[in-house]
Amino acid sequence: MNVPFKIIRLTKESLEPIILNPIPLHRHDHEELLIITHGKPVHTLDYTKEELQPPVIVYVAQGKVHNFTPDTETGGWVIRFKNELVPNSRFNFYSNFLDRVNYKLNEDYCSTTLNSLCEIMMKEFQEEAINYLVIKHLLSALLTKLEADSKTEYLDTQAANRWQMVTFNSFLKILEFNYMRPEGADFYSGKLNMSTRNLNLISQSAFGKSVTEIIETRKLIEARNLLLNSAKTVSEIGYDLGYNEKSHFTKVFRKRTGVTPTEYRDQMHTDIS
Repeated sequence: MNVPFKIIRLTKESLEPIILNPIPLHRHDHEELLIITHGKPVHTLDYTKEELQPPVIVYVAQGKVHNFTPDTETGGWVIRFKNELVPNSRFNFYSNFLDRVNYKLNEDYCSTTLNSLCEIMMKEFQEEAINYLVIKHLLSALLTKLEADSKTEYLDTQAANRWQMVTFNSFLKILEFNYMRPEGADFYSGKLNMSTRNLNLISQSAFGKSVTEIIETRKLIEARNLLLNSAKTVSEIGYDLGYNEKSHFTKVFRKRTGVTPTEYRDQMHTDIS
């Protein structure tokens, strides 16, 4: 994308070319936020297809392999932006630890606040001289609101939200610096001076996954990135990610994705090309 920001309203007219000629799997150099308010489009991320149930937002981080197949009733917005426009988004951070970043939305919010912010951004984007500073502030407000709303799905009370999310985010930050090491849940709970059981309870509450599953997800997200974007062998990638044996890495990768690392690399290169 040769501009820092782009916004598209999803209507029957704008989607007709895509419905007639679906876009194959692809990856791009920007962040993408799909805000789906109507219809039942299908979103594919890597090998996994999912029929979206609106209202829902889908965040696709830079470099992710995906495609979006709308139906005739699909409505909403697509927002594309360079990471440097709004750096350090929580969606971008969480995308390192989740196979997909999807959140259900409140219908009233979709029809009022969210739509109003998108309308204003669209108006600014259509100006002859686009004011990207204004768009940056509007997009930051939109992402902040969506991020705040998405957290309410997980934790029951505000007190629990504050304490558990601080602990959980601390775990993710430590993991981001150590995920390539062959360390398990005990290592991270020790770093946080708490029991592995309590850290697992917080992880299950925040993400619906155990600490071990989150560690494994982070490794596999990086594995997919390296398989697509490097010339390293499968053995080298596995070793870099803390797997001492190629067979163990292949077993874990296949269990999570349904294909071996070699099959994934070959298929993705074929699909993207």
